[in-house]
Amino acid sequence: MHKEILEDIGEKELINRLGKFMPKNQVSDDCALIKTKNENLLVNTDSLVENVHFNNITICPQDLGWKAVVSNISDLLSSGSRKTIGITISLVLPPRTEWIWIEKLYKGINKALKEYGGKILGGDCSKGDDIIITITAFGIQGELELRRNACKPGDIILTTGIHGLSKLGFLIKNKTNFNNEFSLNEKLISKSIEHFCRPKVYPNFLNDLLKTRSNKKINRIGCTDSSDGLFQALQDLAIASKCKAIINYEKIPKDKNWPKGDKWDEYYFFGGEDYELVFSLPKKWANKLCKLDKDIKKIGCFVDGEPSIEFKDNKKNKLFNNTPFRHF
Repeated sequence: MHKEILEDIGEKELINRLGKFMPKNQVSDDCALIKTKNENLLVNTDSLVENVHFNNITICPQDLGWKAVVSNISDLLSSGSRKTIGITISLVLPPRTEWIWIEKLYKGINKALKEYGGKILGGDCSKGDDIIITITAFGIQGELELRRNACKPGDIILTTGIHGLSKLGFLIKNKTNFNNEFSLNEKLISKSIEHFCRPKVYPNFLNDLLKTRSNKKINRIGCTDSSDGLFQALQDLAIASKCKAIINYEKIPKDKNWPKGDKWDEYYFFGGEDYELVFSLPKKWANKLCKLDKDIKKIGCFVDGEPSIEFKDNKKNKLFNNTPFRHF
């Protein structure tokens, strides 16, 4: 009899099955909520694994340290964290790892913490064949709860910025040969490498939401980040909220130098590691937020229907036949 292996079931199904050993809805978001007397805490854990997420060709240790922190803070922000308390760091390192590499890694970690808040609270070290950096981040839940299952039919879908740039930066760092029919714009190359090596997040996002909220009774909205790609973010929101996402391809924000074509659409929707926020709001709220922050763009809406994603222009729907990034 065939035995199920991780390669068959995939990461999402693995998480769903592990969720059966936890309290209800514990795995529906990247962060766990811990209620206390004074403040409710948000806790998130992310791992970066050598030859899965990085190697010494694609990224230097300082940038890797920065990225390890940002990937965690992005998850905290996408759950509504108003402040990062700190992080713990677990390192798995081959015995022949040079100290200077570790020192540079921690300099990158501290630089990100100085930018976005929080301190190193401790951690653990062990040896292994490949480098693994695991960070657990702790934040304080803000006034608004941002959750994947809080989207509603009629909500407008928004995103904080452009997708696909980190994927392009990764390909450039790996010296990928692109189609000879065009040459990539120098500004796009520089911007993409920056997005891949030093991604940024949005610490003022929660405050901007609160500034533009006219209905104080609303205390939950749908939100996630695009660490696994825009398609996966939209799919996660649709499935968790049990509604259909309708996307307007013409409204998708792209860099002005982004090439056209099916392959470039794939990079855009399935690239990952952009750490943009993808969320939904009632129409009036969405309009006010877009006036406050011109970089936030409306890209579609949620409607009643089977949890899925469709383009307003049906001709583009074939794009969603592609497979998102898989860890197994």
